[in-house]
Amino acid sequence: MAHPSFSRLSRSRLSALWLSTLACGAASAQPTPQPAASAAATTAATAAPSRHMIAEIQVVPRPSGTADDRYKHVDAAIAVIQACGLRYEVHGMGTVVEGPPEKIWPLLQAVHQATLEAGAERTLSIIKVSSGAGTGGPSVDELVRKFRR
Repeated sequence: MAHPSFSRLSRSRLSALWLSTLACGAASAQPTPQPAASAAATTAATAAPSRHMIAEIQVVPRPSGTADDRYKHVDAAIAVIQACGLRYEVHGMGTVVEGPPEKIWPLLQAVHQATLEAGAERTLSIIKVSSGAGTGGPSVDELVRKFRR
């Protein structure tokens, strides 16, 4: 239980910060040392480019905010994405984020959880994910460039 002197707002901001740190740090955490692999396998794994994923998440918290801040719970979710350091675009009905899958998956979970930590009674997250089996893949900019003005 948090110290009684912390306001609910302070607790939610600390929780959002913790969630963004968790989501962004999950992929950068050092793996457990494994038995030595052959030099060729190690070189191939190190030289291979990372896979690319595009995800769109729409959070629908209930309520979406408070009387003083109409979109407080949604804003908490977006703050987690902003703190992560991945490329993202906020749209009117969701946010698109792109990067390596090992960073995207924990981020999606943290974004969902951020709405609850901000004070929403419940939340629904609608998630679309696109990735390929190989390396690389198109960026959001490549997919929509010709439609932008």
